Amino acid sequence: MSQTRHVPVMLQRCLDMLAPALEAPGPQPPVVVDCTLGLGGHSEALLAAFPTARLVALDRDKEALRLSGERLAPYGDRATLVHAVYDELPEVLDRLGIPKVQGILFDLGVSSMQLDESDRGFAYARDAPLDMRMDQTTGISAAEVLNTYPPGELVRILRAYGEEKQAKRIVSAVVREREKEPFTNSARLVELIREALPQAAMRTGGNPAKRTFQALRIEVNGELTVLERAIPAAVAALAVGGRIAVLAYQSLEDRLVKQVFAAGAANTAPPGLPVVPERYQPRLKLLTRGAELPTEEEVAENRRAAPARLRGAQRIREDER
Repeated sequence: MSQTRHVPVMLQRCLDMLAPALEAPGPQPPVVVDCTLGLGGHSEALLAAFPTARLVALDRDKEALRLSGERLAPYGDRATLVHAVYDELPEVLDRLGIPKVQGILFDLGVSSMQLDESDRGFAYARDAPLDMRMDQTTGISAAEVLNTYPPGELVRILRAYGEEKQAKRIVSAVVREREKEPFTNSARLVELIREALPQAAMRTGGNPAKRTFQALRIEVNGELTVLERAIPAAVAALAVGGRIAVLAYQSLEDRLVKQVFAAGAANTAPPGLPVVPERYQPRLKLLTRGAELPTEEEVAENRRAAPARLRGAQRIREDER
């Protein structure tokens, strides 16, 4: 399992975005949280770029924690690695006795390691057991979802999480096939999707199984539900002047991040007030106009960067007590 192939997405841009918060002088060393440690590429760069910073890094995948632990070992006690899902950030910080942090980074989606470990079932390009759990110690697998969910629920998942227009067609085929024999491996599902889709749908948007696999992965890991809790919790954990950067790879995640940031940056006063009281003032300042995209050069070097969307915000005011 080589770590050299792992290229962190939009790395320099993320460092530049967080830099003002992590370089500002303060009574304590700044704390930066990597909510999605993965193979540790962003974390290692944060520790190297900001030599006074302390890192807290979260991941639900124990194998990722093990590999990153080796990679970040030279930084000693500056790095604290925690087995946790990122919506558990408030509990993690509380346990570590950290009231507020100066920087937070999310790199959402599937890590390179999970895509490349062939026995995890994340990738539709090779045959593997249909697992897709980021934490293999808990929860139900993608195969269980396919084999046990009612048809209506499967259609909802494919539409909501995969934005799959042909959801009904695919689910009809799944239900028919699972009655003959339960699903266990990814190749059979990919083949079924190819056969179920009309020719016109096959000609657009890359591999026809991509949307279904995305939907199953999000369902298995509760990704959007977790993210709905995690982004507001992260904003709440930021000290005034602290900054958050979020890399999303699909429109559902990006929309959710956009909504939380926009709400934080909005004036919430009732219309018509001559002076806006402090409690209605924005808590966030947006650091990106819309979402920033990777450069053409970066996409050429690292095809996994292609769908990335980066948004950033700065905490400018405390919540009202």
